Amino acid sequence: MNRNERLRLAGGRDSFVPGWLDRVQLLETVVSTQEEAKKLAESGAPQGTTVRAEEQTGGRGRMGRKWHSPRGKGIWMSVVLRPELPLSLTPQLTLLAGVAVCLAIREVTGVQAGIKWPNDLLAGGRKICGILLESSLREGRLHYAIAGIGIAANLTEEDYPPDLQGIGTSLLIEGGGIPVDRSALTAAVLTELEYLYLVYREQGFAPIRELWESMSVTLGRQVGFNTPQGRCEGTAVGLDDNGGLLLKDGTGSVISVLSGEIEMI
Repeated sequence: MNRNERLRLAGGRDSFVPGWLDRVQLLETVVSTQEEAKKLAESGAPQGTTVRAEEQTGGRGRMGRKWHSPRGKGIWMSVVLRPELPLSLTPQLTLLAGVAVCLAIREVTGVQAGIKWPNDLLAGGRKICGILLESSLREGRLHYAIAGIGIAANLTEEDYPPDLQGIGTSLLIEGGGIPVDRSALTAAVLTELEYLYLVYREQGFAPIRELWESMSVTLGRQVGFNTPQGRCEGTAVGLDDNGGLLLKDGTGSVISVLSGEIEMI
């Protein structure tokens, strides 16, 4: 889907002028861009404030996993969001961020990345990007959210530790050895993110869901996931109104998975 198609989807908003690009703080080495962005959010930093680092020594993904973030090889950044949303709808922001990153990667590099629910981007069947959304509450209401984005841009196979080889890949690898302009890709990601966030605020989740489904590598696939009641399997058929993954099981029943990690079978 090209930009003109997206603009039609969003009601023809061709006068959009990005502003978040002026709110990027580039740091050398941090423990985690998430923690740095949280500090800024707590001090009142405006929406769109972004922390990007050349290296993270303690970057993390979902479920507390460590995120491999070598110096000068990727885009490691976190964006402050201040959505006026009920907490139950914050999973939609993860999907929105995935759409923005996927569009930017395709446009800047030509690599045909796809989105795996809920927060990974894949290329060639391997992980190329992870997204971590963390929320902060104040007086029982959503105060802010931090969207952490980690894109493996210029890593080589040798840059990956043994436990990630064969699992992770990079835009350099998938793009035939062509180095990625990380500044250009960062700008594209933030522009897409700001634009889609505006669409989302004005039109709701429907246009985001349409874009997500068009770029998904999960839909139509048989997937499995674990629950407290045991393992479930089904075919991924779509997203529900909250951003949950809809699965059709062997009996034809459709259930919604709101969180967790799926395995594509």
